[in-house]
Amino acid sequence: MPTKIKKVSEPSLYHQKITEWPLEERPREKLMRHGSEALSDAELLAILFRTGAGKITAVDLGKTILKEYGTVDRLAKRSYNELQKFKGIGKSKAIALVAAFELGRRSAIEKEKGRITISSPEDVVALYQPLLQDAQQEIFKVLLLDSANHLIADKLITTGILNSSLVHPREVYKHAIIEMAASIIIFHNHPSGNPEPSADDIQITRQISEAGKILGIPLHDHIILARDKYASFAEKGLL
Repeated sequence: MPTKIKKVSEPSLYHQKITEWPLEERPREKLMRHGSEALSDAELLAILFRTGAGKITAVDLGKTILKEYGTVDRLAKRSYNELQKFKGIGKSKAIALVAAFELGRRSAIEKEKGRITISSPEDVVALYQPLLQDAQQEIFKVLLLDSANHLIADKLITTGILNSSLVHPREVYKHAIIEMAASIIIFHNHPSGNPEPSADDIQITRQISEAGKILGIPLHDHIILARDKYASFAEKGLL
């Protein structure tokens, strides 16, 4: 006969049901309005739990389990069976927790494996010149970097003949804000083979650089790729 897991008895915490809370205090509504970073650890757990247990709300259930393990990291290492020792955490809640933490681990592993560091113009040239050297039209991209200059992502801003009316700082920085980048590098190609910046290139760079200063997301460089040549605004002292 299988051994029955003994439930840990927790003090009964009486609170109003979460559905009776003001809208701005409910975890799901708070996440939708302000983003996941606005929620406490207990509130994030409550969303995974979906429901509480009796008179104990899902948030209180989250506080109870966090109090037992001290940190989210220690909680993330608990097994499916171990989690069920808590009163109010049955199969579905334990499964939701284990699955959520496993997704977090896999995301961290993938990010570490694919990490590329951009520390010089040559790093950008090595990555992107082979892709753009035969392009017949100008392609403008932004590289999003974290605080250690690891590449988070690259985003296409526009294609075709570049001018300051087409490349607006708003279009560049919306990606940086969404991805929570610490800094950016922009680059585009010159199909003509001449890497020297045009008047529009200089104006675009100034506009984006000024916007970055206001937002606190600095522009590190603007690189022009031209077949087997390149020009760096940072190296030329144009930033």
